[in-house]
Formats: sequence, C-alpha cells, structure tokens
Amino acid sequence: MLKIAIYGKGGIGKSTVTSNLAAAFAMQGRKVVQIGCDPKADSTINLLDGHPPVPVMNFIRDYDREPESLEEISRTGFGGVVCIEAGGPTPGLGCAGRGILTTFSLLEELRLFELCKPDVVLYDVLGDVVCGGFAAPIREGYANHVIIVTSGEKMALYAANNICQAVQNFADRGYASVRGIVLNRRNVPAEREKVQAFAVSHATQILADIPRSDDISNCEEHGQTVVQGAPDSPAGLAFRELADTLREDSRNG
Repeated sequence: MLKIAIYGKGGIGKSTVTSNLAAAFAMQGRKVVQIGCDPKADSTINLLDGHPPVPVMNFIRDYDREPESLEEISRTGFGGVVCIEAGGPTPGLGCAGRGILTTFSLLEELRLFELCKPDVVLYDVLGDVVCGGFAAPIREGYANHVIIVTSGEKMALYAANNICQAVQNFADRGYASVRGIVLNRRNVPAEREKVQAFAVSHATQILADIPRSDDISNCEEHGQTVVQGAPDSPAGLAFRELADTLREDSRNG
C-alpha cells in the first residue's frame, strides 16, 4: 500500500495537488482513499462535484455520538476515490490537531483499511505545522512518504524548509520520510531554479512541475479536478505523470 502525506504552506495548493493525484491514481485503476486533515474540510470537494462528505468532527458535534459506519462519514467520488474529511473544532474553540487524532482513532475502529483495501492512501495535511495531531499522518503505520508542495515564493520555501526539518527530527522514530517536492508554479522569476536549489540542499528532488493554468481553476469551478475535466491539458498530464512516478516507486519498493 502506498501511503503519502502531503504538506506545504497554507494556500500553496495542497488540496489541488492531493485531489488531482487521487484522480490520476484512480484513472490507473487503483483503489484510492483520500483523507482531508484540515478544519476547512475542502480537500475532497473537487472529487465530489462540489459536495464534500460530512466531516468527522462535525458529525460528532451534530449527532452527539461517534459514527457507527464508514458510510456515515465518507463519500465515493471520481474514479471510486473514497473521500473522508476530518474537519475540526468549532472556530475559536478546541484544537484542530486533536480533531485529526480523533478521526484517525475512529477510522481504525471502523476498519477503514481492512474494508476498503486501498492501493493508495493520501493525507492532505493543514499548513506547515508538523507537531501534535498534525504529525499524526507521518507516524509509523499511517504514511510512508511525505511530499512537500511549494512554489518559488520565499514564504512557501520557508515553510517547506520547516517541514523538512521537522520530518528529519522524527527520523529516528520510524516516521515517514520526504519523498520529494511538487513545484506548484506561481510564475515568480527563476522559479524552477529556486526550487531545484532547495531540493538539492535537502537531498531530495522535484517530483512534478505543475504549470500555473486556467484549466485547473476552470475545472474547479465545476467541482472537478483537472485530471477529470481536462486530462490531456499540460496540468492534467503533469499530475498523471506524477502518479506514474509514484506507482513505479511502489513497484520497486
């Protein structure tokens, strides 16, 4: 099973990358589970025609009980991708990281992996915080790889550096390791060169170079990933090639 946690600066496009990667894996015929680990609960919306599942934490608050089946907190999206959103606490109250821990515990009780038998599990993780509950996706038994999404912008690279350092600090605990970088372009000067230099400095590589494209935003307006709505566009092809690269990893590993 290929299990990947996707991190990066808030607003850098992690959910876009994660959902398009999920769609690309699904087009290969692979069984995919995507888990959104963000209180905004919008990770899977473009796999579901704009209609995300009830977030786990919202379900618990609204019904004053824990879910008794996966069907209560999941929806099946494009290509059969099983979509789950952790959600978070009431704004201003509680800890979002604790919401992730609660969700993961419930998914274990509901036997998510045993029942769905996924080939690929993707975790879309909030911002650049890699501590507490936000580190849960990279703990042993969850993800085995970390992918960092960045542009060539200074603050995006700053966040990427923090994530790399945090993952390195967890290395002796058997946690996931950094597999590589996804460059999600913002068309800043010398962008590829800046991100390549960052990757080299952290002994990793650029796995994919996603062009800044109207195709992505146009598809998202219709509640779709670009892999679904424009699979042969430059952006669609870039995500499909990323899935091919990671598929080869799983075969060789």
